[in-house]
Amino acid sequence: MKMITAIIRPSRLEAVKEQLTRAGITGMTVTDVQGVGRQRGHKEVYRGHEYQVDLVRKVKLEVAVASEQVSRAVDAIVESARSGGEGEIGDGKIFIAPLDDVIRIRTQERAEAAI
Repeated sequence: MKMITAIIRPSRLEAVKEQLTRAGITGMTVTDVQGVGRQRGHKEVYRGHEYQVDLVRKVKLEVAVASEQVSRAVDAIVESARSGGEGEIGDGKIFIAPLDDVIRIRTQERAEAAI
């Protein structure tokens, strides 16, 4: 089992959810987050004053999947989160980590049965 964590643009969330559902992956956790990477923030103007926004709004998507579903899930995220054909700085990142165990609280099912 693996835990896939994707940091994506908020505007791409619906497309990513749709692609994951098409790929047969339905369980996910979504969190609004802020961060900075190569994009290094941006400048905004408020009431005539320009200021630097250092932390950029993103969405963190967490999906627990069986090991054989990892490539399907990653392909779905990349395909739907990328801006345009080649993508752009700020499209996000995907992290894949091993997942030792999962327990469904209600039934106490474990491992892949709990996903």
